[in-house]
Amino acid sequence: MQDQIIKFLAYEGKISVICANTTELVEKARNTHDLSPVATAAFGRLLTIAAIMGNEMKSEKNKLTIQMKGKSPLGAMVVTSNNFPKVKGYVSNPIVDLPLNDMGKLDVGGAVGNEGFINVIKDIGLKEPYVGICPIISGEIAEDFAEYFAKSEQKNTAVALGVLVDKNGVKSAGGYIITPMPDATDEEISRIEQSIFKAGAISKMLDEKLSLIEIAKKVTGDENIKIIEEHIKPIYECDCSKEHMADGLATLHETVLKEMIEEDGKAELTCHFCNKKYNFTKEELKEILEKKNKN
Repeated sequence: MQDQIIKFLAYEGKISVICANTTELVEKARNTHDLSPVATAAFGRLLTIAAIMGNEMKSEKNKLTIQMKGKSPLGAMVVTSNNFPKVKGYVSNPIVDLPLNDMGKLDVGGAVGNEGFINVIKDIGLKEPYVGICPIISGEIAEDFAEYFAKSEQKNTAVALGVLVDKNGVKSAGGYIITPMPDATDEEISRIEQSIFKAGAISKMLDEKLSLIEIAKKVTGDENIKIIEEHIKPIYECDCSKEHMADGLATLHETVLKEMIEEDGKAELTCHFCNKKYNFTKEELKEILEKKNKN
């Protein structure tokens, strides 16, 4: 089953549902950053919610950045997305290893920690980007984003995110968000709450090869759910280039660039998001310095 995001409406348009399968995307991130199992589970959940939220933005020029940092073994996680959605990101400590939690599962909450904040920055073409800040409440990520939507975007949203990892890598990854419209009835919301409870973990449903429409029906309890948009393929892709790296070097202070030229005679830069290395010769560094001085 390929990675995909599908948007639905349930209960005759009164409930919005977005379901995502991000298994390939999370596996690519795991490979790129050589993530430990618990780092894969945490980072995979954050990548999934970033893909869903990124796709909700209106223009391809819009950019979403999510920073999640608690006092924790994992350190900071940073993810960016556009509305395609193409996502990329990095983890401060990708090799963190913790014992399983009390339920015998990967201890994502322990790895992320619950002292810290989620920062959501949406650059949507206005003079200033929108910035939403919310405390991390559990470190389990889905609960933290349900809290973020309630506090920062005034939306009561059910959020589920899951990553299933085995010794070979990512078996399944995905998530869903369910948002009632103002005309949703208490009875419909109650039915959804019961359906979510019965359905179980999203990663388990994906591992059992349920399609996104089957999952949407299962978590809402509505057999007549309608697809409103499909064929959205989220991918993990970095847009770094030597030109971008050169621009980064140009922001350094003149004395730092001179030191590089005179003492090292070269520079090697590594992209945080994909670990690709870029080498600059002495001549290239001189060119960057000359351009900087002209500007």
